[in-house]
Amino acid sequence: MMTKNTKAPNFKLVSTSGKIIELNKIKSKYIVLYFYPKDDTPGCTLETKDFNKLLNKFKNLDSIILGISKDSIESHKKFKKKHNIKFDLLSDEEKKSIKAYKTWGKKKFMGREFMGQIRSSFVISKGKILNEWRNVRVKDHAQEILDFIKSFKKA
Repeated sequence: MMTKNTKAPNFKLVSTSGKIIELNKIKSKYIVLYFYPKDDTPGCTLETKDFNKLLNKFKNLDSIILGISKDSIESHKKFKKKHNIKFDLLSDEEKKSIKAYKTWGKKKFMGREFMGQIRSSFVISKGKILNEWRNVRVKDHAQEILDFIKSFKKA
C-alpha cells in the first residue's frame, strides 16, 4: 500500500508510441496509472477498453492515462491495434515500476497461490499520489477514477 500524498515513484519505460516515458516529465495535471496483469485477457481487455471509451473526458480534465504490465512492447502493440486503443501502454518486463508501486504480490486462483500482478490504479498530480485502488474490480473502474478526478478538481 502506498500512502496518499507521498511522492510517486519515478520510472522510465518504453511506450507503444516508441518513446521512453518518464513519469516526472509528464506535463498533464493528472496522471492515471493502471497496472494490469496481461494483454488480451478478458478483464484486462475490458478495463483498457473502458479507459479508452472515456479518454476524451479524461483529456478534458487535463489527464493522461497510462497502462502498465510486464508484457513486451510487441504484445502491447498488438493489443493496442486489435482494440483500437488511443493511449500509450508501457512495458515493464523487469517489473521495476510494478515493484516500486507494490503491485506485484501473492494471488490466488482456483485454490493455487502464486506471485503475480495485482490489478491496481493510481492518480498522481504534481509528483504525488492522490489516490490508489488495489485489487480493482474492472466493472465501472474507469468511471470511478474519472469521478474521483472531477471531485478532486472541485475541492
